[in-house]
Amino acid sequence: MKQPLPNQPLLTVQDLRVAYPAREGGFSEVVRGVSFTLGRERLGIVGESGSGKSQTGRAILGLTAPGGRVTAARLNFDGIELLHCPPRQRRTLRGGRIAMVLQDPKYSLDPVMNIGAQIAETLQAHRPCGAAAAQIQVHQALEAVGIDDPARVMRLYPHEVSGGMGQRAMIAMMLIAGPELLIADEPTSALDVTVQLQVLGILDRLVAERGMGLIFISHDLRLVSTFCDRVLVMYAGRVVEEIAAADLHHAQHPYTRGLLACLPKLGAPQHPLPTLERQASWAKS
Repeated sequence: MKQPLPNQPLLTVQDLRVAYPAREGGFSEVVRGVSFTLGRERLGIVGESGSGKSQTGRAILGLTAPGGRVTAARLNFDGIELLHCPPRQRRTLRGGRIAMVLQDPKYSLDPVMNIGAQIAETLQAHRPCGAAAAQIQVHQALEAVGIDDPARVMRLYPHEVSGGMGQRAMIAMMLIAGPELLIADEPTSALDVTVQLQVLGILDRLVAERGMGLIFISHDLRLVSTFCDRVLVMYAGRVVEEIAAADLHHAQHPYTRGLLACLPKLGAPQHPLPTLERQASWAKS
């Protein structure tokens, strides 16, 4: 795997904007001036539904929905300007050096292909090899994400596996080509707590072992604070605060403090739970 120069960010995002056609004409921005850098670390992006966090991840990968307009002063991955590189190069990067794990595997896995064939297809698209070698690598990829009987799971179809196993298969599929940047969009929201911890443990281990950069998108502030190194808090399409995860309880922005106050606390019941008193100034660019 190619390594960046010392102290050089793996990803640089500067003034990223994503807009879609509005009913009344013109465009409406859903991501407004987002800027950050990412090294070989775990960066969390949190916010409510509609805050623009998933659109940010999709714009980096080049998966903005048709009709959307993406602009940025810089959208640079390891020296490559993503918005200006040839489409062929962008397709090669997507799934090869940059990968994305989506929220729910039942909407991402092909229902008419078995798990092994789908993972092998991803490998062959980016790291072509013989059929026998591909089967070995698929087996190893499933082992790496904690699946006990990879040979059996390779033969199963998506409807035959649990949500947790399907999510592990998705992670194996995204990691088999050896990406340097992984974007995980709500990868644990459809899973129960026990499986959540297992999936997070897998991601944590793989990021450490492979030296990847990870963008972890979530609405769960508590989860992100314990799993990530840094946190971006988004509101109405813009970043309102960037803070080290360990210092999240010292957050300064009233929106971040409001989100923290809304978290229930064992031994300190609050009836009713606090609600956010939103301010118009939070949404201003």
